[in-house]
Amino acid sequence: MEHGSIKDSSSSTFSFADEDHTLANSVRFALNQDPRVTFCGYSIPHPADALVNIRVQTTGAPASEVLKDAVQDLMVMCQHVRDTFDKAVVDSKVSGSVKAMKIKP
Repeated sequence: MEHGSIKDSSSSTFSFADEDHTLANSVRFALNQDPRVTFCGYSIPHPADALVNIRVQTTGAPASEVLKDAVQDLMVMCQHVRDTFDKAVVDSKVSGSVKAMKIKP
């Protein structure tokens, strides 16, 4: 859910339900990589609530578009990590390091 001004689309707060620090910190990192972002931060109103508020302020671009771009960038980063991990697992099995360590697969 977006909480923002109709007059100024460059500043908004977005609420994510059923999320915690894991997603919030990752999105914050991706947002801070974007040169259009002047401020980004997140808060969790109460530890017992699974709710995250992410505040985004931009140089003029709509905050919702910048957030969408950041989430897409985060998805690309996650896919790269997954591909790299999968390749390392295959390489490890091919090289026989699992057998050398006497680990049962």
